[in-house]
Amino acid sequence: MQKQSRRNLLKNAATAAVAVTGAAVATTSAQAEPRAVEKKSYPTNPNADNAKGEPPLFSSVVSYGNLVFLAGVGAHFKGTIEEHTKHVLDELEQNLIRAGSSMDKVLKVNVYLNDINDWARMNTVYAGRWGKVPPVRTTVAPAGGIPGNSLVEIDLIAYK
Repeated sequence: MQKQSRRNLLKNAATAAVAVTGAAVATTSAQAEPRAVEKKSYPTNPNADNAKGEPPLFSSVVSYGNLVFLAGVGAHFKGTIEEHTKHVLDELEQNLIRAGSSMDKVLKVNVYLNDINDWARMNTVYAGRWGKVPPVRTTVAPAGGIPGNSLVEIDLIAYK
């Protein structure tokens, strides 16, 4: 019988492990059905009639696999930062539900304030809307303001 060195023993063990793992992966892969991942849009106003017949400029809500992406929502009416923030959060929540998600499944939020001095007042409405674990958040005040005279705009990423 041949005397085995530690190097040969380790080499043979590694080769055996690769062979067993490769067989297991091949068996599992062959048994698993491929799951199609598709991009899906959720119209925020399904009854809207596109008179021109042109495709929309952008989608408000899109999912890909179990991820849900919501475009920025603003409040385009006269009001306070608190009223605008509540309106925006309520609309985002409705869009999430329509897409099969919820506020407690939000992972990332971007908040755009027309005036950074509204940060504390916006937070009084924002706090507590996200379940037990709030999402990560970035808050900025763009130099040019927010389109449509909204005091706040929020976009987000969630999962289903």
